[in-house]
This record gives sequence, structure tokens and C-alpha cells, in this order.
Amino acid sequence: MTSNTKKAAVLATVFALGLAAGAALAKKGVLAADLFVGKPKAEAASMLLGAAKELAGKGSWENIAVGRVYYLGGRQKDGQEIFDRITSSPKVAASDWIRIGRVYYEAGEWDKAKAAFDKVLQLKPDDEDWLSEIGAYYNLKGDRAKAEEYFTKSFTRDSGNLYNSLRVAGSYLGVKPLY
Repeated sequence: MTSNTKKAAVLATVFALGLAAGAALAKKGVLAADLFVGKPKAEAASMLLGAAKELAGKGSWENIAVGRVYYLGGRQKDGQEIFDRITSSPKVAASDWIRIGRVYYEAGEWDKAKAAFDKVLQLKPDDEDWLSEIGAYYNLKGDRAKAEEYFTKSFTRDSGNLYNSLRVAGSYLGVKPLY
């Protein structure tokens, strides 16, 4: 066994044990310092994520939040499994897609983000808030024509929305939208 193989096996074991222990504690409703104090970072994260998965229950937004930490924390496979489970549901909502798209955008995966944002606009084509936010992401990625199309639609629906104006203005200055 190579050194890297041994490290991978140890990390996988720590991860699995952390999930099991974290899940058991979360079922009791206990988030306590013994989940993380003095533990290596990977083990502490695994323990807390195991608890978080249990605490998230069946809530899609809550599970997306858990998936976000996995995905952005270098455990894309685990995060993607959560996203796939949520998006395969017949009850998947535009609000689920926007949250997942934001994660992909944060991860620097514009093609995946754009696909999620397209789903948002398929489900809610007239939502002025999401039009301005998605337009801002397009603007930040250099597609000003598409961005301004979405901005115009947003402002046509609500021309007095402070937060939409800030999303749009920020995108021209390189500022990522605040949800």
C-alpha cells in the first residue's frame, strides 16, 4: 500500500466514523464540543456534517446548505449526491435550483450554475428578484447582453426594489449578489 493510499483509507474511515457519530448525536438533539474539540479538522468536520445531515431532516433548503459545505469544502461528490437527490424530486422548486446554482457559482463552475439558473427561470420566469440576481451573475461572467435583458425584465416587473438595484449596480462593479 502506498503512503497516499494509506492516507486515503484513514481519511475515509475517519469520515465514516464521524458521520455515524455525528448522526447519532444529532438524533439526540445534541451538538456539543466533543464533536470537534481536539479532533483533527477532517474528523471535526465529518462529525459536525454528520450531525448537520440529521438536523436537516427532509428540508430541501437545509439539505442544500449541508450539500454546500460538502461541495465547497472539497467533498464535491457528497455535496452533489445531496443536490441530485433534491433535484430528482418531483417537488423540486425554483428556490432549490437558485440555491444550488449559487453553490456552483461559488465553486467556479459557471456551466453548472448557468444550467441551474435556467431551471429557475423555467419555473419562475417572471420573478423580478431572481431575474436581477441571475442577471448579475451573467454580468459578472461577462455576458452583459444577457444580463441587461434580465435586468430590464426585472425592473419592468418592479422598478422600485432597492435590493434588485443593488444586485444590478454591484454586478457592474464586480460585486457578487447578496441573496
